[in-house]
Amino acid sequence: MKKIVLMGNPNVGKSAIFSRLTGAKVIISNYAGTTVEYTKGYLKTHELKYEIIDVPGTYAIDGSAKSDEVARKMLEGSDLIINVVDATNLERNLYLTIELLEKDVPMIIALNMWDDTKHKGVDIDVKKLEEKLGIPVVCTCGLTAEGIKELVDRLKEAKTAHSKHKNSDDIWKTIGDIVTETQRLSHRHHTLIDRLEDLTIKPATGLPVAAGVIVMSFWIVRFIGEGLINYVLNPIFENFYKPLIMHLSNLLGSESFIHQVVIGSLFEGEIDFGLSFGLLTTGLYVPLVQVLPYILSFYFILGLLEDLGYLPRLGVLVDNLMHRVGLHGYSVISMILGLGCNVPGALSMRILETRRERFIAATLMAIAVPCMAQIAVIIGLVGQRGGMALSIVFLTLFLIWVILGLILNKVLKGNSPEILIEVPPYRFPQLKSLAKKVWMRTQGFLKEALPYVLLGVLVVNILYFLGIVDYLANVFTPVICKLWGLPKETIGALLIGFLRKDVAVGMLGPLNLSDKQLIISSVILAIYFPCVATFMVLVKELGLKDMAKSALIMVLVALLVGGLLNIIL
Repeated sequence: MKKIVLMGNPNVGKSAIFSRLTGAKVIISNYAGTTVEYTKGYLKTHELKYEIIDVPGTYAIDGSAKSDEVARKMLEGSDLIINVVDATNLERNLYLTIELLEKDVPMIIALNMWDDTKHKGVDIDVKKLEEKLGIPVVCTCGLTAEGIKELVDRLKEAKTAHSKHKNSDDIWKTIGDIVTETQRLSHRHHTLIDRLEDLTIKPATGLPVAAGVIVMSFWIVRFIGEGLINYVLNPIFENFYKPLIMHLSNLLGSESFIHQVVIGSLFEGEIDFGLSFGLLTTGLYVPLVQVLPYILSFYFILGLLEDLGYLPRLGVLVDNLMHRVGLHGYSVISMILGLGCNVPGALSMRILETRRERFIAATLMAIAVPCMAQIAVIIGLVGQRGGMALSIVFLTLFLIWVILGLILNKVLKGNSPEILIEVPPYRFPQLKSLAKKVWMRTQGFLKEALPYVLLGVLVVNILYFLGIVDYLANVFTPVICKLWGLPKETIGALLIGFLRKDVAVGMLGPLNLSDKQLIISSVILAIYFPCVATFMVLVKELGLKDMAKSALIMVLVALLVGGLLNIIL
């Protein structure tokens, strides 16, 4: 079986070409020793079966970024290269092409986004381009599958061109000659989409648009997520799954250790999926009913904004702010995902190149970025006390995010990398490609997060059974009552918060707290520790040592902020 590597600049439609070539059965992995993600699939023709690897996007394989290093290593041992080139940006893309020609590996070019060339006034003489490069060139459109069959048919024509250049200046001279002889540009009037692209990249107009896009995205995510929970998944669990679990509960006996681990606690003889803490109750209910709907809807919106070409613009717009907290603009994606659910936010941090970035992003998200479910409960509970109380909660979280980010950026050694992304033009997403992307990411969540959620539930159950949780409650009572000014009863909500933050905030309602106490307890529940699902995923992504450091920061911030709010309010 021959190995094909799919290589190209970022945002040239590589993923769409890969999807067309490989179909549905693909594997998403991290390159060994890194957090750089790549995708692998298979193509079977009448003659051969190929293993196709979608290499992380890179502008130059001699670059210093981690993705460039991975691209160099993945090129080794390959039998064939499909170089995906943006037909509307030939000059920029050909630098990587020339570098690849010098590797003496058979290559074919997929001249992608061919449908956009006529809209942009770009005319390319494909035959002349083939002659100048010395390898086959096929015009493609990944979104519509135009040219994909020809690309597959011509794989056997892939060849080496034995190109050699002395330095980068020599490469750029060659590129200039090629572009001059093969490409002609003609005048075209600005379209509505062109004007929209300009509006959304300039700070004066782009930031208000970004705020509107984010608010609308949250509204759609909440609408879809809550709809799936209330009308699909909750009824399934209550009407079909619960009777089976109740039967199992009767067989095991409610007082046994096995019952406590597998089923959890009963409330008035009934199972409460959100609070029972069993592997087969809360362990499945939390990820499948409370988290999965928001992940599905969030991945849908994320994929839509990705395919539309909006996310790189958002990254550029917030790059200056992100650099001040030790991150670069594209890390805003992790924060946005975290607002939907912290679990996919944590999983998405593997796109960040350095360990320092991942640590800062994970700590800021876990402390100051509440998930959509928690936000909804806070708005419902604290909002009853007036807009001022609600504003204090969210303003406090925002100030924590900014101040803690500035401190971490100052204290932790190292620099945040520049945002080196090319902003693509807007284009209409294809529903089939979008659905496949959502399904692949959802599968990744279920495979990576579900086992860790179950493990966390198991650990919590054992701690409860051994009485360690009750012991901790007595130990921390002075902190809760004296430092934070909260009644002793709030310890129950804090303990539940490790499993479900939204449920924990909801438990504050019956305690008859004053406005001040409700604000303090809501803020502390948001910042003191991530839920068990996020915690277990972060342990995997950061490692035990860094997660321990991050957890210590969370606890210290909770102690400090709770104490300050108690004094100020």
